[in-house]
Amino acid sequence: MTDALVLDAAAQDLLFREARTANTFTDEPVTDEQIQAVYDLVKYAPTAFNQQPLRVVLVRSPEARERLVAHMSDGNKAKTQSAPLVAVLATDHEFHEELPKLFPAFPQAKDVFFSERPVREAAGSFNASLQIGYFILGIRAAGLAAGPMTGFDRDGINKEFFADGDHEVLAVVNIGKPGADAWFPRSPRLEYDEVVTTV
Repeated sequence: MTDALVLDAAAQDLLFREARTANTFTDEPVTDEQIQAVYDLVKYAPTAFNQQPLRVVLVRSPEARERLVAHMSDGNKAKTQSAPLVAVLATDHEFHEELPKLFPAFPQAKDVFFSERPVREAAGSFNASLQIGYFILGIRAAGLAAGPMTGFDRDGINKEFFADGDHEVLAVVNIGKPGADAWFPRSPRLEYDEVVTTV
């Protein structure tokens, strides 16, 4: 049913049908320019109140890589160690401080809706998770492969990279060109009638 979509078939394949979670990568570098182009694309995707709570730490130095790998689950250590670039994706629980700039239609939202920390934590984690999905699609749009992971010691990574207590890691994403045997077999997907109902 690709003719029901405006996006051409090649782009559909690039972003969805042929895209996979990569488990190995070549040693071709991922540049800052590529990541900035990805960000400059996906920053336009929606979040509630335009809150944009996602924060991204690019792990480039060997020292930072070792600090990160130490907190990855055993099955993810080698992949994280060898990927050309690794991004630590977190939510900023103080995102509301940016709302007067980001949501000028109602700058009071900062205090009216988000004055309490538990409310910010719930809203920020949900909306940053949306942005993680957009980020992965952006990586694919750049002709790169993403290997998103949630198998890690959350407290350990938070202490290593977000000691201020205002940020919380949600995912770690390996990024690069896919290497040899990069893909596991494609897992099944639910069909339309198994997911969608009409009322």
